[in-house]
Amino acid sequence: MALKDIQEMPKKAVIEKFAKDAKDTGSSEVQIAVISQRIAKLTVHFNQFKKDNISKRGLLRLIGQRKRLLKYLNRVSPDRYKAVTKELGIRN
Repeated sequence: MALKDIQEMPKKAVIEKFAKDAKDTGSSEVQIAVISQRIAKLTVHFNQFKKDNISKRGLLRLIGQRKRLLKYLNRVSPDRYKAVTKELGIRN
């Protein structure tokens, strides 16, 4: 699944796809997936509104937050890190 696919999914479906169980909404995998969805939507927004600098700052903040979560997940559980990055297609 690529970011383009995740962008079109509702947030609830993204959470269900990456959750460990039915009540899991805050695990690192879920947070990374939801942030990736928001990043993909903002990227499409910037194709149309190139001069929207205020929202660009929010995009950079989201990218930094996702980067920190990925770094944490890689440190704690490299297997889960590889699975999430492969599923989202965000790193090699």
